[in-house]
Amino acid sequence: MRTVVQRVSKGSVQVADEIVGQIQNGLVVYLGVGKGDDERDAEYLAEKIVNLRIFEDEKAKMNLSILDTDGEILVVSQFTLYGDCRKGRRPSFIESAPPEEGERLFNYFIEILRLRWKIKIETGIFRENMQVASVNEGPVTILLDSKKQF
Repeated sequence: MRTVVQRVSKGSVQVADEIVGQIQNGLVVYLGVGKGDDERDAEYLAEKIVNLRIFEDEKAKMNLSILDTDGEILVVSQFTLYGDCRKGRRPSFIESAPPEEGERLFNYFIEILRLRWKIKIETGIFRENMQVASVNEGPVTILLDSKKQF
């Protein structure tokens, strides 16, 4: 699994002119599921994300996690995180998980966050065309891969 994690002051996702998810002060997490990913990948990334110390403390040092700040998380599915652009001009997405498996693990990831940490979680809608808006604070953007490729 791969994620792009952004520290935001606000974020929202819209589907067909309707806001389906919205947060204040927290993280926007774009989540891609790859072939061969399983529940362990989701658990690893969930644990890593909630404990990332990317929020500033009283000394303006990045020392606090989302758990320390009572922040919110907006999770958006994004299979394009597995786009391979090394050949040609059009990305190949053959390393993305099939849609059914991607959706299952996307939902599992969300369930982990909600049940283990009682964090307010908002989401987009899997396999829908979404418009995502966010205000990245810092800016702070972190790339994570459950296979630790980067």
